Amino acid sequence: MTVQACGGELVARVARGERDAFETLYRQLLGPVGAVVRRVLRDRAQSEEVVQEVFLELWRTADRYRPERGSVHAWALTAAHHRAVDRVRAARAGAERERAAALREYRPAYDTVAAEAERRIEDRAVRAALAALAPAQREALALAYWGGCTQTRIAALLDTPLGTVKSRVREGLRRLRTELA
Repeated sequence: MTVQACGGELVARVARGERDAFETLYRQLLGPVGAVVRRVLRDRAQSEEVVQEVFLELWRTADRYRPERGSVHAWALTAAHHRAVDRVRAARAGAERERAAALREYRPAYDTVAAEAERRIEDRAVRAALAALAPAQREALALAYWGGCTQTRIAALLDTPLGTVKSRVREGLRRLRTELA
């Protein structure tokens, strides 16, 4: 007995709970149902689950099959397609829920506004401390830290003895520490 030849009769027997009729239906429709589901899901494990769900649905709803609405083959493949699409939609909805939950729970490692405010306050304090230095100390520190010059190079640029440059840098750093403390 094939689904095409006597599908309505076969489904009626399935609706009455005849296991051998369901076994025949299963054997004949497993290939086409599996193909439809795999085409939609593209995941073997999920496809196997959905195929099982489809056949369970066919078993439970066999009494609702109406031959005037289409063939058993079309009925089974429609159920398979709908179930596979439902699985895809559920997976997407789940992923979207997880993404939304992750976004709601996201907390940056630090407060960017507070960090920026703190940086600006420190910047102002450093500028004020630098302004309190003697011009010679400020110049030596600027060349050393922002200019990237060695103390020997600073001495050459300023045409000043190396010992004097070292004293200006050391004294300037000491005064900056005091001003920023």
